[in-house]
Amino acid sequence: MANLKKIRNRINSIVSTQKITRAMKMVASAKVKKFENKVKASRPFTFELEKMFYRLLHSISEVEVQETNFKEPLNNYPVLLQERPIKNVGLLIITSNKGLSGAFNANLVRYTLKTIQEYKEKGIRCELFIIGQKGYNALKRVADENGFTITQTYLTFSENPTSSQARLVAADMARSFVNGNIDSMEIITTRFKNMMSYSVEKWDILPLDEIDFEYTKEEFSDMEIEPNISSVLSELVPLFISSIIFQAMLESIASELASRMTAMSAACNNADEMIQKLTIDYNKARQAMITQELTEIVGGSIAINNK
Repeated sequence: MANLKKIRNRINSIVSTQKITRAMKMVASAKVKKFENKVKASRPFTFELEKMFYRLLHSISEVEVQETNFKEPLNNYPVLLQERPIKNVGLLIITSNKGLSGAFNANLVRYTLKTIQEYKEKGIRCELFIIGQKGYNALKRVADENGFTITQTYLTFSENPTSSQARLVAADMARSFVNGNIDSMEIITTRFKNMMSYSVEKWDILPLDEIDFEYTKEEFSDMEIEPNISSVLSELVPLFISSIIFQAMLESIASELASRMTAMSAACNNADEMIQKLTIDYNKARQAMITQELTEIVGGSIAINNK
């Protein structure tokens, strides 16, 4: 009887857990389509902005450094666009605040540690800007042994990223860049592919590299700039950096939801298999108990009749 009760309790526990995983799967399924549409809608804007920015830089001979008092480091385009030796790298790591999303956060952390190790071998130090509680919890435990610093964390961002949040992150990274604490700005995030897959990638923001727009068959040409190049760059550089960060955040959320939907779907299927197996074990144990009781009754009846 004790064995039957134990099996019955396990079945009830798995059923209760399955209700949670099924609910999480339904929520993730409902949200992932919404963010998939957001990602696909924002990609053309980010690409065209990036292309226009590079066209602008190619149309001018050099970035003029003027004696201008910038309100924020993010507007300080002369420093942000200057090339300098890379001794310290600023890495923005975009993870999630919630778990139960398969290997989503583990893949990001593993890729981050691999990147940090590669830079460490080159004598380059890394400073981390982390979005998401899961990434912070995993990386803070290994910060000392891997030789990197966590400069800033963003643990209260909502599940629906906004451009203002992206600009806040961009402002913090730009401040470190202008102050000389970091010499480059990079992002480690996931690129959403479809409902079943994503890829962990590293995006370079600063310093600027040559980008190949060959398939557009469009040559860089001179551009007429009004009112002046300084006014345009002081507004376009913050928009350029913030847009890339915002795109990375959208890609990450969509990938997280897709990973959670897949993980919860697998959990529901595993629960069904476990319930089926335990039900068979329960029926076998119950049948064995009934058989034993019948055997005892028959044996007792035969013993009485033989007296």
